[in-house]
Amino acid sequence: MSLGSRLGIAFMRAIAPLPLPLVRGFGALLGRVLHTIALPRRRVVDTNLAVCFPDKTEAERRRIARETFVYVAQSWLDRSWLWHAPEKVVASRLKVVGAAREIGEIADGDEPMILFAPHFYGLDAAATALTMHTARPSATIYTTQRDPMVDEWIREGRTRFGNVAALNRVDGIKPVLAGLRKGGLLYLLPDMDFGRDQTIFVPFYGVQAATVPSLSRFARLGKAKVVPVVAKLTPGGYEIEVRPAWQNFPTDDVEADTALMNQRLQGYIDTMPSQYYWVHRRFKTRPEGAPPIY
Repeated sequence: MSLGSRLGIAFMRAIAPLPLPLVRGFGALLGRVLHTIALPRRRVVDTNLAVCFPDKTEAERRRIARETFVYVAQSWLDRSWLWHAPEKVVASRLKVVGAAREIGEIADGDEPMILFAPHFYGLDAAATALTMHTARPSATIYTTQRDPMVDEWIREGRTRFGNVAALNRVDGIKPVLAGLRKGGLLYLLPDMDFGRDQTIFVPFYGVQAATVPSLSRFARLGKAKVVPVVAKLTPGGYEIEVRPAWQNFPTDDVEADTALMNQRLQGYIDTMPSQYYWVHRRFKTRPEGAPPIY
C-alpha cells in the first residue's frame, strides 16, 4: 500500500463532515482543472461524444465534455460523505423516486431482481440509497483495484449499509446466480467494454460496441426481473429514479436483449448526457477489420 493511497483516503475522511456546497464547489474547480490538464482522457471524452452525438455542434459537445469532468470530480469527492458521514447525513442527501411498485419490491419483496444501473456518475450513490432501505440480501460485482488499501476502502464503502456482498468479477457467475435464486438483489453495471472475450457486438448510438451480455443471461438463469435504476447528481445530493420493470425481458435471444439494453440506455443518456461515464473508452474493442476509434 502506498503513501499516496493513505493520504488520499485520509483526505476523503477529512472532507466528509464539510457542507455539501463546499465539497461540490471544490469538485467543480477540480473538474475544470482536470479538463484542462488530463489531455489523454479528454481526447477519449471528445471522441466518444463525436461518435455518439454527430448531430450536435462542436460547441455543444465541448460544453458536455467540460460538464462531464466536473461531474467526475464531484461524484468522486462525494464518496467522502457517502462512505464516511453519519447515516442520517447520507440519507438526507439521497432521494429515491419513481415506480412505487418496484421501490416497494426492492425494499420488501422476495422475487429475484436485477437492478440495471448504467454508468452514470451517481452509481455509488444509487447503490447506497437502495441498500440503506432494504434488509434483502444484495450483491454487486466489482473489479479488484491494484492497491489493496484502495480496494478494501472501496469494498467497505460499497457494503457500508444493508446486507451487501461485493463479488469479484473473477469469481464467475455461480455466486451471482446463487444470490438471485435465494430471492436477492443484484446491482449490475454491464454497459462497459471488457474486451473481446467477455462481450458481444451490438449497436450503441449506431456504432457496433463490445457489450457485456450479462443482463440478459443473469436474468434468464436467475429467473429475475430487470428494474432500471438511473442516478442523477443534483445540487442537494442525488436523485435515484427507479423505473418500471422491463416487460418480456429476457428472451431466448441474448444478442437482441443486449441490443435492446443499449437502445434503452441511450434514452436514459439523452436526458442528461453530461452525467454519463464518457471517460471510459467505450469503443476500444472493435469488430474484426474495423479501424480503431481512439
